[in-house]
Amino acid sequence: MKQITLNGHPHQTSAETIAALIAELGFPKGTAMVEHNSVALRPDEWHRPLAPEDRVEILRIVAGG
Repeated sequence: MKQITLNGHPHQTSAETIAALIAELGFPKGTAMVEHNSVALRPDEWHRPLAPEDRVEILRIVAGG
């Protein structure tokens, strides 16, 4: 397990990549936007490894009316 900061809060994870973190958190494919250490990532960049003390911000995309 590693300690990261997720949306401004401490978070323990065993995920090795951003994609694995998204899956671990249960986000359906295509419903999240991710910033990793202040860099916005496209979904094809989610293979980036996670390291202890990384900062990850995740925004969930929802449809509204």
